[in-house]
This record gives sequence, structure tokens and C-alpha cells, in this order.
Amino acid sequence: MTLSPSITELLARARADFRMGVPVVLTDDGCSAVAVPVETLDKVRLQDFVAIGPLTLAITARRAETLKARSYDDDIARIKVPMSANLDWIGAVADPSMDLKAAMKGPLVSIREGNASVYRAAILMAKEARLLPAVLTVDVDRPIEFSKRNGLTFIDLKLASPVLSETSPLHSVVSANLPLEVSENSRLHVFRPEDGAEEHYAVEIGRPDRAAPVLARLHSACFTGDLLGSLKCDCGPQLRAALKKIGEEGAGVLLYLSQEGRGIGLANKMRAYSLQDQGFDTVEANHRLGFEDDERDFRIGAGILKELGFRSVRLMTNNPAKVRMMKTHGVNVVDRVPLKVGLNPLNAKYLDTKAKKSGHIL
Repeated sequence: MTLSPSITELLARARADFRMGVPVVLTDDGCSAVAVPVETLDKVRLQDFVAIGPLTLAITARRAETLKARSYDDDIARIKVPMSANLDWIGAVADPSMDLKAAMKGPLVSIREGNASVYRAAILMAKEARLLPAVLTVDVDRPIEFSKRNGLTFIDLKLASPVLSETSPLHSVVSANLPLEVSENSRLHVFRPEDGAEEHYAVEIGRPDRAAPVLARLHSACFTGDLLGSLKCDCGPQLRAALKKIGEEGAGVLLYLSQEGRGIGLANKMRAYSLQDQGFDTVEANHRLGFEDDERDFRIGAGILKELGFRSVRLMTNNPAKVRMMKTHGVNVVDRVPLKVGLNPLNAKYLDTKAKKSGHIL
């Protein structure tokens, strides 16, 4: 018997540390570094990092492309931080909010040699913490001793890498009857991932036959559209139209997945909106922030459907990627049901970009 945390629990602790600006020590294949997200970095900790040794700023290849910096590690770039750099300089490299107002300091020098796995993992952890994907690092010797001496979470990537690459197992927590406007015969299921991330929900309307294709919708949470009625997207109208259609048919399931802003979180979605105000489209905004077009994990939806007993669906979506991902992960899509609602003058450009750049059928 042991009370020590598992690697999954250590990673959850590390994500929480990142959100509070507490550094984490990572090691893999002879490379060890202490890392902290730029978004939660302050001047005091920056001085502490400088005292340890030369600094490296890890950013994604998408952000590096915006900055005209070399990316020798495919999906990330390791930038040498000049001795003269201060918190403003580091923040300007990580955060695109001032890209058009202030010339970037440079040229930026990218590191080519060495193992990049520690930096890649740190960026992934920052993404999972819903922070900007930019991490300040400094190499350290004797990482276990260093972490113990400073009270920092220690992550051995030989143990962590398999966990980081997989979707956390989900467990049903509770389900209860929940009468809705579209159907009084409804039930809400709550699913909780083992890694401490946000819970996900399934709204089951009627009593759908598990042996037949179920009318289903995978809906990613959208605080601004679903709750506030934002006119910048079509999420709210899609949510209500999907529930209405399932209610009319008398049976179906809507998954409400906690993947705000295509998986980047509400704060980063607002950053993307700010960039859209500067004239960038939704895909360009995500790339300038350092994210991919879509950071959602559709394996979560497939897992919940299978946990509920569904193996085939009639999927309400305009996104062919959802169809492909469901099929890849063991849920057969027998029919794609279009869900074309919510077009207005304020989101017409957004929907056009989704069609042209993200392949949505609109």
C-alpha cells in the first residue's frame, strides 16, 4: 500500500501548479529542466530562473511561424532568451496581443541540437491547463534533488509520456431524471475523467434503443454562445436546434463536452476574439496564439457514447472531422444529419472561414 500520488495525479498537480505560476521539474533521456508558463510568470520567479542559468523559451511551431522564427523540432521551437530580456520581452514573444502595435524584438535564435521532449511536454501541459502555449525553461542538474529542495512537482516523462498521449479514462459519476422543455422524459449523466480535468455531460432524451443508431449531437461547451446568446458564432442555435430535433423524434442523446473554444479554454478564446477584432479570421487567430485550428479531443465523445451503450449514431454535425473521428474510435456513423442554423450578419465571415479552412459543410 502507498499513499504516494500516481503519475496521473502528479500531472494533475503539475497543471494546477502551472495555473498558479509554480514551476515544475521535468526530465527525460538525460535532459532535465524546470519550467513555468509565461502567462503565469512574474518578475520574482524570472529573477530566480536567471540565477540558475541560460533561459530557453519554448513555443509552438504555429507561434514560431507568426514570429518568423525557425522551428527545428517540427511542432515546437526552442528560442534562446537574450541575457538582456525582461518580462515584457518574454511576454511579447508568447502573447500575440501586441504583435501589430509593437515590432517584435529579434532576430529570434532557435535551438537546433538536443532533446526537445521536455519542452514539448511542458507546452502540452500548458495547453491542458488552458494557458497560452509558451513556457520558460532553464536546464537543471540533479532534477530530483532540485525538485525536493524547492518543493516542486517532479515529472519523469518516461512514466508520463504514455499518459499525456492518451485520453484520460472517464467514469460515470451519477445520472438523474431532468425534465427539459423539449422533453420531460430526459436524463442527465455526469462523467468525470481520472486526470482531474473538467467533467463532461450526456443528455439522454427518451429511452433510445442501444441496438439501433441513435440520433446524437457532440456539442462543445460555448459559454458565450450557449448561455449569453453571442452572435459571433452559431453554437447556441445549434445546441437548441439539436435538443429540439431530438425532442421531436422522442429519443436521442446530446453530449455536452467541456472543450470551450475548440479546446483552448475561454480565456484563450477571448484572446482569439481580440485578434479577430484586429482583422484575423478564426483560424489565423488560433495560429497566432500558438494553437492548431482545433484542439478538441473527439475521443472523449466516442468514449462516452460507448459507455452509454451506443455503437452507432446518426450524427448531427456540419463537421466531417467529427464523423471521421467517431468511426476511427469505434462508433459507426450511419448518417450525418446537417445542422445549419444560426447564420447572422455578425458571424457570416466566421462561418465562411469554417467552411473554407476547416472543411465544415455549410
